[in-house]
Amino acid sequence: MPKSERHIKDRARRASGRAADAVDARLPLAGAARAMLRKAFPDHWSFLLGELALYSFIVLLLTGVYLTLFFQPSMTESVYLGSYTPLRGLRTSEAYASTLRISFDVRGGLLIRQIHHWAALLFVASIGVHMLRVFFTGAFRRPREVNWTVGVTMFLLALLEGFAGYSLPDDLLSGTGLRTAQGIMLSIPVVGTYVSFFVFGGEYPGEDIVSRLYPVHILLVPGLLLALISLHLLLVVHLKHTQWAGPGRTGRNVVGKPLFPQYAAKSAGLFFIVFGVLALLGAVAQINPIWDYGPYRTDQVSTGSQPDWYVGFLEGALRLMPGVETRLWGHTLMWNPLVPGVLLPGALFLVLYAYPFFERWITGGSGERHLCDRPRDRPVRTGLGVAALTAYAVLLLAGAQDVIAYVFDVPVHGLTWAFRIALFVLPPAAFVVTDRLCLALQARDRELLEDGEETGGVRQSLEGGYHPEHAPLPEEKRYVLLARELPRPLALPAPRRAPARVRLARRLRSRLSHWYYRDQVRPGLTAEQEREAEELLAGPRRPGDQRAGSGFWKTKP
Repeated sequence: MPKSERHIKDRARRASGRAADAVDARLPLAGAARAMLRKAFPDHWSFLLGELALYSFIVLLLTGVYLTLFFQPSMTESVYLGSYTPLRGLRTSEAYASTLRISFDVRGGLLIRQIHHWAALLFVASIGVHMLRVFFTGAFRRPREVNWTVGVTMFLLALLEGFAGYSLPDDLLSGTGLRTAQGIMLSIPVVGTYVSFFVFGGEYPGEDIVSRLYPVHILLVPGLLLALISLHLLLVVHLKHTQWAGPGRTGRNVVGKPLFPQYAAKSAGLFFIVFGVLALLGAVAQINPIWDYGPYRTDQVSTGSQPDWYVGFLEGALRLMPGVETRLWGHTLMWNPLVPGVLLPGALFLVLYAYPFFERWITGGSGERHLCDRPRDRPVRTGLGVAALTAYAVLLLAGAQDVIAYVFDVPVHGLTWAFRIALFVLPPAAFVVTDRLCLALQARDRELLEDGEETGGVRQSLEGGYHPEHAPLPEEKRYVLLARELPRPLALPAPRRAPARVRLARRLRSRLSHWYYRDQVRPGLTAEQEREAEELLAGPRRPGDQRAGSGFWKTKP
């Protein structure tokens, strides 16, 4: 290499070094970048559920940008003259005609459109399953209550985003869904008609709903989701990741692989897997064939109309609720669809938002929790989750009652009553069975912790009896069984002079705590083992904490 060229490269290297030092002196990013790149992430498959949601959202953004280049968000009618012969000469809206054009005339349009739809389903599903993982493992507890509320808000926005995108093509199926939504709006007392006029721009169906849903679908909700995802990831980094109990893992550390290069390589591989699976589904699995449904007309309803699965429980609730109405002060209250369409989803999300604070209220203590619970160690919480999933499954099946009745040749009326009874019987039964199973698994864990594992050998005692032989538990399994929280119910408050309302709140809190934590199979631990378990579970000390430990092995005042 000539000296002049080498000299120029040396000067460029020194100049870039000085520039980097100058930037770092004013914006100290190098240290933060090094710390971030070495940040540990636990290595467990259940922690990848959130990444599935992130990567499906990225696929949604990429495919959505492509689709916006060709979609016309207008309900202006014209005669369809496209390449799909069965509909040629029919009057359709511009939205429906442009969707057909994307599907049949734009190169790769149908593939991108179907990838977009499959990615939307995966996005909502992965958020839901990720929230279930967080719920059943207690990863919503302090200091992650705010992150839980962020996740619930993202789930709510994902449902809204899916419904808006589902309604844009203006086909007969999506129009039926909009008609249902308008009926729910009208059921709201006093203001229902005003809400419907505002959303649809006049009498249903109006001419503005598609043009109004379009910016909501491509700008407003995606922007909010992008901001909340960024906030969610920032809180995960700041609060550190939860982890499963194991040797070397405590409430004060995180054991895992560094972000770069190990975790980044695995995460990038997951993204390409997600994209590949979605592309395969878009290529071979047909979804939402709007040319089969035809354009929307207010005097028609498609046979066997079913919404996407994530709002299927609302469809089932609407079908199970009897048609009851009440006349009050000159206003008619239509309990169907008010109860299943407004009150039920409102109560659902209110419970989701409030649950972390409710559990903290009936548990007491101010310590942080960074180790994941095993679902068996929280029988009531696990039972409530399984009962909710059972109710969801019943409502989802009820939303397809007409299809089930047609396929199995059973009366729709009898099937409706069967689903109504199941909705009130199966969730409580699922709660009881789950609670008992969790306690049985706890009893099994206690036997393992006290007696060890069976070796398969049998020994005979001096009296002639036969007894199975046991070996001490491996250290890893013993660690997992030992590092678990077993809260005791809050003690009843002492009778003191206090307002009646305060005494009632304290008594209610104690009663709820006893119902929540009374059924526990506690292992017979020595005092040393109790101290060891409490040390493993304790989070870092924070200003204002009464103690670093949890106190879960002792009775709370």
